[in-house]
Amino acid sequence: MQVTETLNDGLKRGYAIKVTADELDAKVNEKLTEAQPEIEMKGFRKGKVPMALLKKQFGERLLGEAMQEAVDGAMNKHFQDSGDRPAMQPQVKMTNEDWKEGDDVDVEMSYEKLPEIPEVDLSDLKIEKLVAKASEEDVDEALKNLAETAQDFLDRKKGTKSKDGDQVVIDFVGKVDGEAFEGGAAEDYPLTLGSNSFIPGFEEQLVGVKEGDEKAVEVKFPEEYGAENLAGKDAVFDVTVKAVKKPVAAEINDALAEKFGAEDLEALKGQIRERLEAEYQGAARQVMKRQVLDALDKKVSFDLPPSLVEAEAKQIAHQIYHEEHPEDQGHDHGEIEPTDEHNKLAERRVRLGLLLAELGQKAEVQVTDAEMTQAIMNQARQYPGQERAFFDFVRQNQQMQQQMRAPIFEDKVIDTVVEQADVTEKEVTKEELQKAVEALDEE
Repeated sequence: MQVTETLNDGLKRGYAIKVTADELDAKVNEKLTEAQPEIEMKGFRKGKVPMALLKKQFGERLLGEAMQEAVDGAMNKHFQDSGDRPAMQPQVKMTNEDWKEGDDVDVEMSYEKLPEIPEVDLSDLKIEKLVAKASEEDVDEALKNLAETAQDFLDRKKGTKSKDGDQVVIDFVGKVDGEAFEGGAAEDYPLTLGSNSFIPGFEEQLVGVKEGDEKAVEVKFPEEYGAENLAGKDAVFDVTVKAVKKPVAAEINDALAEKFGAEDLEALKGQIRERLEAEYQGAARQVMKRQVLDALDKKVSFDLPPSLVEAEAKQIAHQIYHEEHPEDQGHDHGEIEPTDEHNKLAERRVRLGLLLAELGQKAEVQVTDAEMTQAIMNQARQYPGQERAFFDFVRQNQQMQQQMRAPIFEDKVIDTVVEQADVTEKEVTKEELQKAVEALDEE
């Protein structure tokens, strides 16, 4: 077998591989010899079928297998000997298309090799870690917002007309064709106007009513309504308004804390403070991660495989197109040509991706099964009722697993970089942290 270099340009490599007819014939004979003891054929005892007959019967099929194995073996040996790692799947094609049995096999192989990643001294990376504490004002603001979500309703002054957002306490009886229907009546029912908890058109007709009013609310049940006997039917609800109440934020006290599962108000404040500071830490990590990536990007320079950059640029262009055209849900928009900006961003991503992969390999960073399971469970929560189906889908889909593993791996590599870097902490306010996060999107 002969392997001859035909191209050596930057990271591009090309090789001509020749597998001789004698080598193929020897490999076919080897396969037949290995299989002979188990082969039975009419007129011969098991294992006694002559080689010539076996070759006539199975030789053509085995020749194809032998050819593929020989080429694969040559490629694997080349990568092992050369140390090259192809950036993408090598392109392999047979050049003597008029090949017939007894001829040598000529194959061309071309690929782009991954570059040699230079050593990086991480100890001189200067990283600033922002630290924000939850102030009393932050806690009080969050507590106030929490109280508004747990709003109460107080009676409005007698004779006051209801507004959107008010609560009306009503008795009602629903009728279709003059006949009351099952499940269409209630007494002292508290209905918040604008909540859209009743069928369309119902709540809007109760805006402007006052205590003591009686009103016939005319509606039409939706065509897709759950009860078939009511779907698409016109109905009239005889409504009596017993009270009109205005929304008020719940009082900030121990009773409010108990509503949210805390022992008392101070315990609730402590929970809020922890939650806020966890959010601040997450935001600060985003800022620090960008610092690390920017510093690494400036620190290293090496040749990039053009195919990886091109593929990444196309993906960026495609993603940005759909962000700018949310109405276009399909993918029949034709070729989207990457801009210079897309290409520049692609180069950065490929460079950092290769560098982080190298750093992670040297640091023996691994994504554990437990970390993957947790990531899958977190994403599965976005599909209520279908968690198990999503979990099974990911487990059976290698590409999906890789997409979920990549950001976990990257974060763990970032952690190893930060551990070796020169990190200083800087205490900032919530507003300063917010500005730093907003600046990430502007870059």
